Amino acid sequence: MKGDDGMFKVGIGYDSHRLAKGRKLILGGVEISHDWGLAGHSDADVLTHAVCDALLGALGKGDIGKHFPDTDEQYRGIASLELLKQVNNLIRGEGFDVVNVDAVIIAEKPKLTDYRQDMQSNMASELGIEKEAVNIKATTNEGLGAIGREEGIAAQAVVLISKK
Repeated sequence: MKGDDGMFKVGIGYDSHRLAKGRKLILGGVEISHDWGLAGHSDADVLTHAVCDALLGALGKGDIGKHFPDTDEQYRGIASLELLKQVNNLIRGEGFDVVNVDAVIIAEKPKLTDYRQDMQSNMASELGIEKEAVNIKATTNEGLGAIGREEGIAAQAVVLISKK
């Protein structure tokens, strides 16, 4: 799509991880107070992973599994905000800037209202955009499915990027 400011591209991302004892719960680079964390090779930050996938999708560059495989030990325990930083470097290298991010976290617990502002600040900082350009929502799954049974947490994201 061409606009007055050049080319725009949209991407969508999704991620989910199982909850596990003995792990920290990290969402949007924020440590959330909870008895369970998310299992994964990295810090398992589903929100940041969904945003990374959306950005990579907008560029037509695959997904985070392609760029940061869980078979590569250099990514074990890595902060997902570092992955977001690397994805943003790729976007900028391709001549694009992030315009905005809209994301939703799906979790029965914990309540995330008190953490959203910090998540937005973290993501905006890594993407080099205004905090107001990052919108993060949270919802439950109304007791339905694995998320509703508090077995995991998921996130979805939509992004808009524009040619510089």
